[in-house]
Amino acid sequence: QVQVVESGGGLVQAGGSLNLSCVVSGSTISVGWYRQRPGKERELIALILNNGRANYPTAMKERFTISRANATVYLRTKSVKPEDTGVYYCNAKTTWTRHWGQGTQVTVSS
Repeated sequence: QVQVVESGGGLVQAGGSLNLSCVVSGSTISVGWYRQRPGKERELIALILNNGRANYPTAMKERFTISRANATVYLRTKSVKPEDTGVYYCNAKTTWTRHWGQGTQVTVSS
């Protein structure tokens, strides 16, 4: 059974850095970070495959970095903005299933 646990959210000042962690147990094909901002749909931020290759939507590529060290997948950005406020989710994909974490709230103050 795959389990996904995010951590690292909280209150961040605009211009500060954001560092989120996702611990994944079990065998997966890929792990992705998503977010859901107030009033908006959940969106993909970054995806990392088991071979270490990272994929980003065009809008996210310049600002976010995904990496993996053993069972932990990290999401980092150097300079957060108030519009980055939202709930950040980690998702682990297997051949047949997708597993979401409970999410971690990130609030960026201006």
